[in-house]
Amino acid sequence: MKRRSIARARSGKRCRWLALPGLALVLLAPAASHGGVISDSDLRKVEGIKPLFVTLMGDLVQASKRADLASADAECVRSTIRELMQISDELSSYEYLITMEKDMNDFGDHNPMQDVIKFAIDKSNAILTSERKRLVQLSDQCTHFPVSSAKTHEALQFIDTTTGILQSIHPQL
Repeated sequence: MKRRSIARARSGKRCRWLALPGLALVLLAPAASHGGVISDSDLRKVEGIKPLFVTLMGDLVQASKRADLASADAECVRSTIRELMQISDELSSYEYLITMEKDMNDFGDHNPMQDVIKFAIDKSNAILTSERKRLVQLSDQCTHFPVSSAKTHEALQFIDTTTGILQSIHPQL
């Protein structure tokens, strides 16, 4: 019975960490379908986020389970996973604002969804910036552990890539 509860808890966590790339895809997908606020080229930029995130999380989980990994190194990897899950949870709160566009169209010359999406991008970038600082602190704490240090660096690169994509879209809104 207890194993089933753990499996359910883990599956819930798995869904939460998918929200980060999901946010990026949801941000752009409505625009592609009906010529909304965000361009097709911006959509293509963001389409690369989800596979990067899934690969990163898979690598982190695999690294945390390595039998040859020192316990302190494994704990640093698990901390990186928790940080990314925290980011994902925080970003998921903006999904509703972003997905509203698919249900609203034909605004004429001024699309109010543009302001909503700008707001969501601004808030998402603020979250990413804040959480990046926490990951840098974690990276500093785990610098003596080779596996977790490398994995935390990969997580920081992912955050930077995601932030860069969102920042490149913002001026076009």
